[in-house]
Amino acid sequence: MLPPSLLLAPRWLDEGRRVVAATLVETVGSAPLDPGAQMLVDDRGRVEGSVTGGCVEGALVEEAQGVLAGAPPRVATYGITDSQAADVGLMCGGTVRVFVHELHAREALEATREAVDEGRPVVLATLLDGAAAGAQMAVLEESVVGTLGHTDLLDRNATRDARGFLDEGRSAVRRYSDEGETMGSDLRVAIHAFATPPRMVLFGAIDFSAALARIATEIGYRVTIVDARQTFLQSPRFSEHADVVLSWPDAYLAGQELGPRDAVLVFTHDSKFDEPALISALASAAGYIGALGSRRTHADREERLRATGVSDEDLRRISSPCGLDIGARTPAETAIAVLGEILALRSGRRGGRLTEASGPIHPRPAQAAPAS
Repeated sequence: MLPPSLLLAPRWLDEGRRVVAATLVETVGSAPLDPGAQMLVDDRGRVEGSVTGGCVEGALVEEAQGVLAGAPPRVATYGITDSQAADVGLMCGGTVRVFVHELHAREALEATREAVDEGRPVVLATLLDGAAAGAQMAVLEESVVGTLGHTDLLDRNATRDARGFLDEGRSAVRRYSDEGETMGSDLRVAIHAFATPPRMVLFGAIDFSAALARIATEIGYRVTIVDARQTFLQSPRFSEHADVVLSWPDAYLAGQELGPRDAVLVFTHDSKFDEPALISALASAAGYIGALGSRRTHADREERLRATGVSDEDLRRISSPCGLDIGARTPAETAIAVLGEILALRSGRRGGRLTEASGPIHPRPAQAAPAS
C-alpha cells in the first residue's frame, strides 16, 4: 500500500497547503504496522493515515503542528510497556520511532509514485538528522532523483545501500558518519523500498488455481496461470485475478526470471505437464516450488524426476503435498493451506498454532549490518 505522502501529498501541495508527514521509521519489539506507515497533517487541520492505529497519533498531530509553527523536523520516540499498550493504541509493548517533518521534496515524491505506478522498483531515502533533515531522494535502478542535501559522499553511499535494499525488498534505517561515510552513526537515513510484487506462477487451469489466485493477489502477488490446453483457460474465473498464458510449462519458464520471493505451483495432475514444470522450476531461483497430489503420487513423481537426472537435493526443494496440515478439502481451503505454508517459510516460521508457541508473535526485523 502506498503511503499518504505519495497518494495525497502532491495534490495537497498543488492546492497550496503546507504538509507534514509523520513516518514510522523503526520499531523495537512488537508493533501493529511496519516501517513506512505514515500519517499526513496539513495546515488546514486535515489528518490522513495512521502510524500505530491508536492514540500515538494524537501525540503526533501535536508534533506536526509544532513543525508547522516552526519547530525543526525530528524523530519522536514512543516507548510503550505491555500494561500501557491498550491505552496508547499499540497491540502490545514495544518502541516506535517516527520521523516528523514538512514535505518539500516534490520531485523525489513524484518520481517514486511514478515508478510504483509503472511497476518499477524504487527506494525513497529520507535524511533524518542534521541541517538538511527531511531531504529526500528517489533511487531507481538506473537513476537518482533529488538529493539528501548533506554531502556528495552521503548521496553516493545511500544510493548504493538503497539499491542493495531493493534487491531484498526491505526497508530499514542506515547510519553514516557526518561526512557520509558508511562507518559512522552521526546521520540516519530511512530507506523505504518499494520492490516489485512477488510473482506466483500456477501451472494448471483448475479450480484450485482460481481459488489460490484470488487470495494471493490480495496479499500482493502478481499471479500468472499457465496451461497448454486452450479449452481449460477459457473460463473467466481464471483471468479475473491472474494473467492467463497458453503455453507448455518448460517453454513458459524458459523466458522468465524468478527470484527468492517468487513461487511456482504445479496443479496439473498430469505427468506430461507436471514433470517439465517441476524440472524448469528447479532450474530457476524461485523461493517456493509446490505441487498438489497425494504422498503416493509424489513418490511416483520423484522416481520419474530422478530418472531424468534431478538430484535428491533439488527434490527437497519441492513442497509436495504442498500446504499446511489444516484438513483442507475444498479449493478455497486448499488455497489458504498453501498460502499459509508459503508465508510461514518466507518468514522462517513453522506454521504451528500460536497458542502452543512461545516467543514474539511478530519477528523483530534484522538490523542491517554496516557496509564494508
